[in-house]
Amino acid sequence: MFFFLFQGTKQSFHFSHSFEPNKNISLPHLPLSSLGECVLQRAVMVRKKLTAREGRGWLSGTLFCTHFRLAFVPQDSPKADDNTDPVLLGDHDVALASIEKVVVVGPNRTKLVTPNSSLKFTPEELVLYCRDMRVICFLFDRLTPDAQVIEITYTIAKTYQPLKPGSVLSFQNAALGSVEMKQFLSNRRRDTHMNWFESASDWEQELERCGASSWRVSSVNDRFEMSTSLSRFIVVPQKVLDTELKKSFAHFNEGRIPRWCWRHPRGSDLLRMSSFQNNIYHEKDDIRNLEMILFGCQSSLCVVMELGEELPTPADIQLAHSRLRALCLGDISTSVSVPDDKWLSTLESTHWLEYTRSCLKKASEVACLLRCGHLTVALQEAEDRDMSCVVSSLVQVMCDPHCRTQHGFQSLVQKEWVMAGHRFYSRINYHRDNDKEEAPVFLLFLDCVWQLWSQYPSRFQLTDDFLLALHDSIHLPLFSSFLANCQRERCKRSQNLGQSYTPVNGWRDVLHPDSSSDPSDPPLPPVWDWALQYSKHRQDRFTQPVAPTPPFQPLFNGNLNTNPDTHRLTDTIPGSVFLLSRGTFTCAANLLPWRSSSSSGIYKKSHRRAPSSENVPGLERLLKAWALTEIHQVLPSTCGPQEPRDPYEPLLPLLIGPCLGLWRECYLRGALHAQAFSHPISANHPHPVERLVQEVQQLKDKLAQMSTSTGPNTPTKTSESRRTDTNLNQNTNNGTFLFPASRPPGMGVPKAAPTPTSTIHQNFRGPPPDNSSSNKHTFLFGHSSVETHPDQRYYPAPSNAKLPKSNSSIAS
Repeated sequence: MFFFLFQGTKQSFHFSHSFEPNKNISLPHLPLSSLGECVLQRAVMVRKKLTAREGRGWLSGTLFCTHFRLAFVPQDSPKADDNTDPVLLGDHDVALASIEKVVVVGPNRTKLVTPNSSLKFTPEELVLYCRDMRVICFLFDRLTPDAQVIEITYTIAKTYQPLKPGSVLSFQNAALGSVEMKQFLSNRRRDTHMNWFESASDWEQELERCGASSWRVSSVNDRFEMSTSLSRFIVVPQKVLDTELKKSFAHFNEGRIPRWCWRHPRGSDLLRMSSFQNNIYHEKDDIRNLEMILFGCQSSLCVVMELGEELPTPADIQLAHSRLRALCLGDISTSVSVPDDKWLSTLESTHWLEYTRSCLKKASEVACLLRCGHLTVALQEAEDRDMSCVVSSLVQVMCDPHCRTQHGFQSLVQKEWVMAGHRFYSRINYHRDNDKEEAPVFLLFLDCVWQLWSQYPSRFQLTDDFLLALHDSIHLPLFSSFLANCQRERCKRSQNLGQSYTPVNGWRDVLHPDSSSDPSDPPLPPVWDWALQYSKHRQDRFTQPVAPTPPFQPLFNGNLNTNPDTHRLTDTIPGSVFLLSRGTFTCAANLLPWRSSSSSGIYKKSHRRAPSSENVPGLERLLKAWALTEIHQVLPSTCGPQEPRDPYEPLLPLLIGPCLGLWRECYLRGALHAQAFSHPISANHPHPVERLVQEVQQLKDKLAQMSTSTGPNTPTKTSESRRTDTNLNQNTNNGTFLFPASRPPGMGVPKAAPTPTSTIHQNFRGPPPDNSSSNKHTFLFGHSSVETHPDQRYYPAPSNAKLPKSNSSIAS
C-alpha cells in the first residue's frame, strides 16, 4: 500500500541549505557524548542488516549522524557507564572517513547520493559502500518520519568522503579535538609489552633478543641529516665507526644505506638497502666502509636480492586492488555484475592473487637462504620503502615465532614499516590529492600474512580477526602510525624530543628546530591502542592459545648445518657476492658499482676478491630442494601443509594455485548486499538469488532420490557430481556461491523457496518479517546452523578429477 501512496508523486528534495548541529538531540548510549561529540541528525525506527559474523538478521535502533561517524544505537542496548573509557567506534558504528559511496534504494530504483543530488522519492534503504570492503545497509521503517529520512541522508552525503585537500584535520578535530578528548588521550599509556623502536634501548633490546652481538645501534641519523626517510637509530656492524659511516650515505638513494633488520637463529643476517648511486666517486676508504656494511658481520658470502624485477610495482598493486574491489563489491547503482562462469577468471585477471604469490615466493627464497647460516642476505629496492617492507616482514613472520604473536607482530610492523619509512600517508592517500602515489602495499602484506595463517593456523597466536581489524584501521585517518611517511614527519607533528650530545652535559633531549606542529592539533593515538576502537570482547578474539615455543640458543659464532650443500655455501671465498634474481644466482661484474670502475682501478685494489661461480650450483640446488619440498607437501590431497618439526623452521607456504585462497572474510563481506541489490524484482521475474535457491533445492532432491534408490554399498557416479557442479556454474549474477560449506546429510534446505529478503523490494517500505530460521541466502557461504571452520581450505583434487581452468585463482 505504501507504493501506491507515492505513485505518481514527483516531490523533489534538494539539499541546498546548510545544516547546523542539533543541540537538542542527546546521545544517552554513545560513549563519546560526554567528550564533546555533536549530533547533526538522527532517524528513529531504523534497522541495520547484520553480517554473518554478527549473526545475520536485522537489528532495530536509532541512527545518529555526527561530524565523525554514523552511530547506530540498538533499542535494547544498555546505557553507557560514565566511568568507562570512551570508544571511538562502537560495534555498529561507521566512521564517515571510511565511507566511499552512499546509495539510497526506493521503490524499484536506486540512486547515488552526492551533496548536490536531488531526490524524487523517499528512500527505503540506505546502503554505504566503505573503503575497507564493507557494505552496510540500513532499512527505514514505515513509521520513520520522511523528514528524518531525507535529512539524515543528505547530512551523510554532505559530510562523508571523498575528502578534499585539508579536510583530514577537520575530521580529526571532530573525533579527537575536544578538550575532554585531548586530556583523555594525553593520559593514555602505551603498551609496554611491545617494542616501539623509538629509542636506542628499544633497538638494543631487539639485538639482544636475536643474539646479534656483533652489531650496534648508531645514532648518526639522530637529526635526520644523513637520511630524511630513515629512523633516528640504525643498526650497523660493530667495526664501523660513525665517522666512517657518514661517508656511506651519499652512495645510496635517499641515503638508505645497508642496515640490519633481523638475525636468524642459525647465524644469518637480513639487511635492507636502496639502490647504489653510480654517479658518486668512490674513494678507497669509502669502498672499505661500504663493503664492511654490506657484508655485515659475515666474512664468507653475501646474497643481494633484487626486488624490482620479480615483484609488482605500487602502480600494479593499486590497479589490482581496484579491480578486486570492483569484483567483490559490485555496484548496485549501475546494476553491473559478473556472471558465475566468469567470476574465477575475472578474479584471476585482477592479478591480486598472483602478486600475493610472488611476494610469498620471494620471502620463502630469502627464508631458505637465511636458514643456511653464516651468510648475509641484503634486500635491495630502488627506494627501499615498499616491497622491501613486505619481503623483510614476511621473512620474519615465517621464521620467527615471536613475530606470530600479537605483540611481536605489532613490533614487527613498527620496525619494518613505521620506523623504516614506508610512505603510509602517500600510499593510503587520505587527502585524495595525489592518486599517482596511492597503492595499498600494506594491505597486500596483510593478505600474505593471512595466507600463511590460513595454512598454519596453529602456529599463530594472532587470529584473522586481528588482521581484519588492522586492515580496517588503515582507512581511518586518526592514527599516528599511518599519518606520516617517515619518523621525521611524525616528529614534526608531535614535537617529539631528540637527543644531542655535548662534552659537558652528555646526551640530553632537545626540541627539533624544524618542528612545525600546531599546538591546537589533536593528539593522534597509535593504531595499537585497540581499546579506542574495539570492546574487550572484540579484543579477546584477536589472539588464540598456542603451544609454547622452546627457547632457541642463537649462534653467536659458527654454523651447525648438516646439509652438504649448505656447507659449500659457507666455504666460499671471503667477500663473494651473488645476485639472486628470478630464481637464478649470478655473479654480475657490475653488481657493486665500485668494482666495475675500470678508470680508477679500484676494483683490483679492493680487499674483497671476485665472486666465484663454482658455488652457484650449490645455491641453486638449495632453492630447487625447497621447491621440491613444497610439491611433496601438497601431494596428499586429504591434508594441509605439513607442520615443520623444528618450531624455528620457516613456515614455507604452498604456492600452487588452489592453495592460495581469497580472503573472503575481508573482501566478500559486502558481496551478499551487492548481489542482492543489483537486480530489480518484479512479480513475473524472480530474483536471481531466489532462482538459485530453487534450482539448488531441486538438485538436492534429485540427489536424495538417487541415494535412496541405490543401496548403501552402491558407489555414486562421479559424473553426476560433476554434472551438479556444472549446473551450478551455469547460473548468473552471483559468483560467491562457489564457496559453500559442507553439511551433514539430512540438513537440506526447505523445499519451498524462502521469502526474499528486504533487499528484494516490495510494495511497502519497512523490514520484512524476521525469518532468522530460514536459509535465504545462506547457501552462498554455507548453512546458517553449521559454522565453517576457519581451517577449511581447498586442496588439490586427485589426478582423475577435473580442475577449473582458472585454478590459480580458486578461493578457499
